[in-house]
Amino acid sequence: MESGQQRGTGLTFRLDPEAKALVATVTPDVAAQPIDEAWLREHLAKLGYGTLSYLPSAVTVLLAKYNTGVACVLKLADCVDGSFHVAIAANELEAYLHLQPAQGGIPVTLGAVLSALADKGIKDGILTDIVEGAINAGFADGVIVARGRPAIHGSDGRFESLLPEVRSRTPKVDEFGRIDYHDLGEIMVVHSSDRLMLRHPPTEGGDGLSLLGKVVPAKPGKEVMYATNLTGTTFAPDDPNLLQAAISGQPVIVNGGMIVEPIFKVRQVGTASGNIDFDGSVVISDDVNAGMTVRASGDIEIGGVAEMAMLEAGGSIVIKGGAIGNLGPKSGGECHIRCGGCFNAAYVQQARVDAGDSIFIDDVAMQSELSAHNHIHVGIERRGQIIGGSAQAMLSITAKVIGSPNHVRTRLEIGVNPLMHKQLLSLTKDRDTKETQLLEVSKLLDLARKNPGKLPPEMIGKARATADSLSADIAKLREEQDLLTKKIELTQQSRVVVQQTIYEGVEVLMGNQCYRAVGEKGPGAIGLGDSGLELLPLEEQALGS
Repeated sequence: MESGQQRGTGLTFRLDPEAKALVATVTPDVAAQPIDEAWLREHLAKLGYGTLSYLPSAVTVLLAKYNTGVACVLKLADCVDGSFHVAIAANELEAYLHLQPAQGGIPVTLGAVLSALADKGIKDGILTDIVEGAINAGFADGVIVARGRPAIHGSDGRFESLLPEVRSRTPKVDEFGRIDYHDLGEIMVVHSSDRLMLRHPPTEGGDGLSLLGKVVPAKPGKEVMYATNLTGTTFAPDDPNLLQAAISGQPVIVNGGMIVEPIFKVRQVGTASGNIDFDGSVVISDDVNAGMTVRASGDIEIGGVAEMAMLEAGGSIVIKGGAIGNLGPKSGGECHIRCGGCFNAAYVQQARVDAGDSIFIDDVAMQSELSAHNHIHVGIERRGQIIGGSAQAMLSITAKVIGSPNHVRTRLEIGVNPLMHKQLLSLTKDRDTKETQLLEVSKLLDLARKNPGKLPPEMIGKARATADSLSADIAKLREEQDLLTKKIELTQQSRVVVQQTIYEGVEVLMGNQCYRAVGEKGPGAIGLGDSGLELLPLEEQALGS
């Protein structure tokens, strides 16, 4: 820079309070050094004008006029006040603050925000500390500055089991279809007057209050009622919510409570004991001999081996030894096992097993016919091999080894049971019928409401009771439809999970799709892929039991 020359000579600024604007004046000075925008902004900041809202075009004009020695007076920037607005959520339980900082003008104050909240009718629930923080920060984009009191909805009534590890006839399946019945354990025994289950009534909840002072009503919880026929139980004389055992037997959780099934205990089933047909659960400490039949409405537990016997249970069957039969065209005896729940055994050899839920075999299934509604899992802690025969399950079949090096034909089938679609159609038809009936009853009740006294009270009362019953039935059918639909969707993800090896001779079917193992492969999961049924990489299986 030449001696005597300096930047900004002949350039002055004046803040006009009435126009809320910064005015720049250029007086030409031949000795002035040229300036640029960076210098101009730094100079204005030193003068205390750095936060104003500058007009880009005015800055360009000012630099051009000054650097060419042309006199001018122009508005360079505006003084913009801080601004804000408050919005209330649709449910009136929250208020939001949107705030823009001042640019040389008057900033937003706490009083202004509180006043705006009050103007909207908000007096309580204001979060003053958060409002102050937003003002100090100079900016807010939807910050919650006031909260009403939400309603606390009542909790539904519930049943609490007072016994540990009670077997259930209504097993719970998680959202991925997983069930865990690897160890069904011993049959528990209760005695008369033992406490079984406690019914907790629903709670009413508590009403809330909106920011505008309106009551937000709470939804009361739903009542749960004990089923009407819980065999083997009674209610405590001093507490109708407490369910007690009326007999000695096995406690079993069912829909709407718990039952107690009588238990028949015998050391061994053979010619000395004869066949067993018992309304309850059966515990056999040793073996079931060849040619014998054991039927139970509850569970069957066998401490030893079932050899060429017929077993049928309404609940689950546990064989701590194994099941041995003689399937085939030259069979001299058959071992046929059928249960409504789960089947659990150490091993199965040339036997037929049908389970309403799942099958769990610890060691090996050899030349057997296995069928389960949900899962088949072979190999909990031991070898885990399926050799020959067939296995059918809707959701998954899991084993460590499937087939054998001798290429023994082994047939596995997974996927949708056609009966499920028929059941879904039946549920849909029933629900449509009941919804039509409810519509007709609702029309009658609407007529009674609009024309008081026209219909007799007895008819109205009966119509209301019918409407309540139909509504409950429809809700139950809807729940059953949802569960069945979800299960059908899950079956599209059905897998045969091979944890170690699958041998040639194994055939996997899913509907009209077929996978035939060639050579020795694994580990992997056989399921639907881009090319139909194929061996996919073994990952954590959502449907694995």
